[in-house]
Amino acid sequence: MVRDEFLALALRNPLNAAILDEIHRLALPDAWLVAGCLVQTVWNVLTGRPIDHGIADYDVFYFDSDTSWEAEDAVIRKLHAQLAHLGPKVEIRNQARVHLWYPGKHGLPYQPLMRATDGIDRFLTENTQVGIRPAGGDFDVYAPHGFDDVAKLIVRPNRTPNFSAANYAAKAARWKTLWPEITVIAAE
Repeated sequence: MVRDEFLALALRNPLNAAILDEIHRLALPDAWLVAGCLVQTVWNVLTGRPIDHGIADYDVFYFDSDTSWEAEDAVIRKLHAQLAHLGPKVEIRNQARVHLWYPGKHGLPYQPLMRATDGIDRFLTENTQVGIRPAGGDFDVYAPHGFDDVAKLIVRPNRTPNFSAANYAAKAARWKTLWPEITVIAAE
């Protein structure tokens, strides 16, 4: 699978397209639609399932040097207000703030990030290390591991400093029940 094929399949989900339109309209800094909502849309197309089958939420990352909770909350409220009529659960996170709350929530270290794509690089699975953002009438696509695992329905661990084998196993098990065709590479 190549970039343009991945992009075309991911955009078949009208919620992905609507969220991308909205983050463009809001002009959020360094903003990306990321992870499962993209990959799982592609899996659904490839396996003939409804386009939104199994998608728990839609994740948006952005990077703003204002690391106050108030600034992030204002962005969350704006995006939720604009997308509420569509019904998806959208999770918006300022990647400049993650190091402030991650250790307390997950008990694992998390070094400060320099851009939104640094957050993508820290996902539990390589296949979900993808992001799309609007760019001058087209889209930028970030996929440091390419799209082979997405196309082949392979889930493999991404061993970053914040990797948790238990969290990986739980995520992979959930996905395996929803997409039995996937191949899960063990964390150990």
